[in-house]
Amino acid sequence: MLKVIQSPAKYLQGPDAAVLFGQYAKNLAESFFVIADDFVMKLAGEKVVNGLQSHDIRCHAERFNGECSHAEINRLMAILQKQGCRGVVGIGGGKTLDTAKAIGYYQKLPVVVIPTIASTDAPTSALSVIYTEAGEFEEYLIYPKNPDMVVMDTAIIAKAPVRLLVSGMGDALSTVRGQSLLRCARHQHGRRTVHRGGAEPRPPVL
Repeated sequence: MLKVIQSPAKYLQGPDAAVLFGQYAKNLAESFFVIADDFVMKLAGEKVVNGLQSHDIRCHAERFNGECSHAEINRLMAILQKQGCRGVVGIGGGKTLDTAKAIGYYQKLPVVVIPTIASTDAPTSALSVIYTEAGEFEEYLIYPKNPDMVVMDTAIIAKAPVRLLVSGMGDALSTVRGQSLLRCARHQHGRRTVHRGGAEPRPPVL
């Protein structure tokens, strides 16, 4: 059975990573288009912009309106093109990061994601969940690769509400369980695929 590991090209983690990541981001692009909603822009936007500028990286920060919709993606892409930026940085929660990934995909630009909460798969996943402007699910946008860089600033993550961290733990556990069931369903005999190499699964206890 072939195993494939797909993940972001670079993962950074630590306190003030949102400031220090510029030394690595400069290898991706010489200018970045930074998006975040109003709250996150005040919380971390200045840190990110200063971190980029300290490494002579030009950047333009723009407010994300809150919905990962085609309309919002197109609006932000028009501004990016006008500014001439060559990379995308998304700061915030799942919808902001999904929007940043979509912009990078359509514009064929490198993407850096900086999550402010640890409750979703959005920072590392190779897809975006697209909604209508009214907030209703529209489609999944699947990408050929994961984000180019994930920056986990633990000083920012630690300030998030506890319930969001707990939600992330639940999300991770459900993902593991879901993948286990998927592997079982794909197995020729419906058995768990971890039983390989000669060892047979134990019979059920009656």
